[in-house]
Amino acid sequence: MGVLSLKIELLENERIDDLQYKGLKIIQKTKGFCFGVDAVLLASFADVKRNDRVADLGTGTGIISILLAGKTQAKSLSGLEIQQEMAEMAGRSVLLNDLQDRVRIICGDIKKSHEFFAPSSIDVAVSNPPYMNKGGGLVNPDDTKAISRHEIMCTLEDVIAAGSRMLVPGGQLAMVHRPERLVDIACLMRNYGIEPKYIRFVHPSPYKRANLILIKGTRGGRPQLKMMEPLYIYDETGEYSREINEIYCRDEVKK
Repeated sequence: MGVLSLKIELLENERIDDLQYKGLKIIQKTKGFCFGVDAVLLASFADVKRNDRVADLGTGTGIISILLAGKTQAKSLSGLEIQQEMAEMAGRSVLLNDLQDRVRIICGDIKKSHEFFAPSSIDVAVSNPPYMNKGGGLVNPDDTKAISRHEIMCTLEDVIAAGSRMLVPGGQLAMVHRPERLVDIACLMRNYGIEPKYIRFVHPSPYKRANLILIKGTRGGRPQLKMMEPLYIYDETGEYSREINEIYCRDEVKK
């Protein structure tokens, strides 16, 4: 397995979705795992600077890598995905957007990330990992949805360990996950030399409990955790919040 070179073509049960940002598009399954708001929020949350080298661990459809390519001036973005079918589809999305000079899709195992990324070679690592830990119910190990949602092919520790190894000193690991895994994330980050620096809770709407967290840490950083303002998907009227509209780059941002 390695870097993919593919022709742009749609296979059975695939569609092209317009991301409504700088003309970017993505290929997705009509019946299968599709990206959600969590991926879009993570792409906005990560601090990617000009000429940064970025690794997207568990890239899936390639959505985060493609969005970051459009939103930032990163020098290179590498999406690592263990599922051959998903990696091939993500590779075709890269070609569809003519991003092959900056974005590469690698089919490989996060637990073997050392085969694709040299130590201390990445400035920013991002990950939208499986949320459900082992023992979180019966799942089909051949189901792409199950693999994307459950820790079948990799664990939270696998992701953080890989990120720690590939990050430069001072490099950042940014993740989106469930609030109930917050303690696990913070402890594992510290165990692997990544200091949690920023946490943001994402709520469906005001007065409803958070169902997502955004967290980023710095390799070798000093202890100082900052709680950011909560992010609401919908406002009190049931409409998308102003910040969500801004993140999605919608033209009709509420005044």
